[in-house]
Amino acid sequence: MAMSINYPSPVNVNGFACWNCGEVAMAKRDIDPAHPASGPHGKNAASDPTRQPLDHARLEAVKRAAETAAATQRYTAQGVPGVTQSPGAAFQLIA
Repeated sequence: MAMSINYPSPVNVNGFACWNCGEVAMAKRDIDPAHPASGPHGKNAASDPTRQPLDHARLEAVKRAAETAAATQRYTAQGVPGVTQSPGAAFQLIA
């Protein structure tokens, strides 16, 4: 008698969230457990009825919003324009 028991939290296998050992077995074969009809590496994704078609207008709106947020000037609590720095530019470690 086989019992299906879900994990208390999802396990990440090959980038897929897996809730039980059956989903882990699919993820090890590079099959998305959320969309198993898409096949390995999503090769049958176009014919998978569980996948939603990509909304290009929404995707462009999200890209524009991200670009606008990156281009906005940030200010400190005192109203002084903040200095944008790349990570690691504030100090240098020399070994």
